[in-house]
Amino acid sequence: MLAGMSMSDISSVPPPDFPVPDPIREAAHGQAIHPAWQNELGGVTFRLGDGPDLRYAKWAPAGSGLDLAGEAARMRWAGAYVTVPRVLELGGNDDGTWLVTAAISGDMAVTDRWKREPATAVRVIGEALRAFHDALPVDECPFSASAEERVAEAERNAVRLEHRSFHPDFRHLSSTAALKQVADIPPIDKLVVCHGDTCAPNTLLTPDGRFAGHVDLGALGVADRWSDLAIATWSTTWNYGDGWEEPLLDAYGIAPDPERTEYYRLLWEVGP
Repeated sequence: MLAGMSMSDISSVPPPDFPVPDPIREAAHGQAIHPAWQNELGGVTFRLGDGPDLRYAKWAPAGSGLDLAGEAARMRWAGAYVTVPRVLELGGNDDGTWLVTAAISGDMAVTDRWKREPATAVRVIGEALRAFHDALPVDECPFSASAEERVAEAERNAVRLEHRSFHPDFRHLSSTAALKQVADIPPIDKLVVCHGDTCAPNTLLTPDGRFAGHVDLGALGVADRWSDLAIATWSTTWNYGDGWEEPLLDAYGIAPDPERTEYYRLLWEVGP
């Protein structure tokens, strides 16, 4: 299977008769169109064609808040250093925006096969994340994902947090208490160019268990590396069960940091 979708796209699978926006139909150039994923913000990913010409097209309806132009810019920049989807087309009209990318040959790390082999998947995720952080030059990165900026954004959107159900780890906190807690930012361990959404589905593996590529670069930016590590380890508990957080950190090459891990997980919870 060729994969080119992202974690934000895996909320649900649209029905086969899901309406195809005209720009996506035009981008398909007569090839088959299959709705692949739909996220909670209304964004939809379509699979265009098959075989070596397979592409993925994201559609963000007007008003959804999805920044496909920002994602395209990040992929184009990061693609000079690491394996990410190649941007083929970016456009927009009054109805929405669209982004077409070439597929990467590989499977998400959460397919049934890799859920049965979590040791391999977790090792690849950890090693690939370390390679990502080592490869992308912080001084040349035009994008920021600092905790300060994310806290400020969460505070601007405080009203919507009042209706959000936090993860069980943080359900004891009110939205006010959560915002107060994330305002106390821990000292930076190490600045790197963070992926921004290190949930397990966003790492792709080859059939023989090697790294194939990273997807979903929409939140890429310079930040403390624990911004990525906290979510990568957390994601192992959702996708593989207990006991895989430390193996991921071992593969990355770092000791656990409970304070920063808790902080960046809560920051994730109060984010968009």
